[in-house]
Amino acid sequence: MSNLRVLIVVWLAVLAGCSTSDRTSGRPPVIPESTWRQVDSDIVAASQDATRQTSNYAQELMAEWMDLVYRRTDAEFIPWFSSYWTRQSLSMRVTWYRLNAEGKEEVVDRLALYLQGQYQDRVLKPVAKEIDPDRVMEKATKFYIWLLGELLRKIPERYGVPQDQFDRRLKDIPAVALAPPGSHSASLHQILHAGPIDRLPAYAALIARIHQASADTAARARTSSAGISSVARRTSERLTAELATSGVASALSAAVGRAAGMAISLGAAGFNSMTHESERPKMEAQLRRSLNEAFDEEWLELMRNPDTGVLAGVHHLAGRIEGSLAHTAAPPPRLEPAPQEVSLPGGQSLGHGHAGGAVAYPPW
Repeated sequence: MSNLRVLIVVWLAVLAGCSTSDRTSGRPPVIPESTWRQVDSDIVAASQDATRQTSNYAQELMAEWMDLVYRRTDAEFIPWFSSYWTRQSLSMRVTWYRLNAEGKEEVVDRLALYLQGQYQDRVLKPVAKEIDPDRVMEKATKFYIWLLGELLRKIPERYGVPQDQFDRRLKDIPAVALAPPGSHSASLHQILHAGPIDRLPAYAALIARIHQASADTAARARTSSAGISSVARRTSERLTAELATSGVASALSAAVGRAAGMAISLGAAGFNSMTHESERPKMEAQLRRSLNEAFDEEWLELMRNPDTGVLAGVHHLAGRIEGSLAHTAAPPPRLEPAPQEVSLPGGQSLGHGHAGGAVAYPPW
């Protein structure tokens, strides 16, 4: 019995020593490759879920922007544009343009740019003080990063992966990949843990690039047939044609003398004013329809363009993250892919509606 007790004590001591050796060796547990594939798959799924919910978030903000644009167009721009004295002012402007223009096209272009400037000043700039698509893009990008971080937080515990090993995995996943210098690239771990995110050079470079691309697109649109510029150009062409014979009263003034000519001019103005007012409701309805159609197109472009739209930052981040894991993630992802279509405000469906669960939006 005495020998047996000695053997038991020795055996327990050996076991304790082995256990202590394992604990103090500092060797991390080995995670099977199959587990890492599941982890990568969940990262992809989390990115897709974050993209979907961010799309809903941005869509809500842009629906508010659209409503403000419609209301201010009705209250400020259409009454100004359709007034008789505005038309007279445009007539004088066209006459001035003709004196300095080499051809009709130059007159049309200059008047179109003037009308676009008036729309910017009377509608878009005041609306931007409340909701600005550029700021919506920044908010959406930050929201995606925040939500992705919340979703990824649950993965290590789900698979029993130590946090330090999971962090190393995130450091190997690119999130921002721009042209040199190297500071314009960042890993998923850097994006999630930068604070504040605006001070991360790679993030700041990404936002600046999107803003520049958006500004370049807007500059091209001012001389193209896209969006609001198409309405301005069509209106300019019509006005230029209508005002081509507007010098008749002035010619009569020169022919019959100053006093009589003044009477003729005032009489013509009064008659034209009455005619204009009778046609004004039809003119306003047509202009409202044209502007609404143009802004439906503009809204869709802002929602869907991956380079200049309000989800441009999200597209860049999600594209780099999901693309880098395409060959290592275990297919298929557990969550549905992010939607590719959006709906117009007011329920005019072009694909999906709001998808995914509701989330508590952070206060930015």
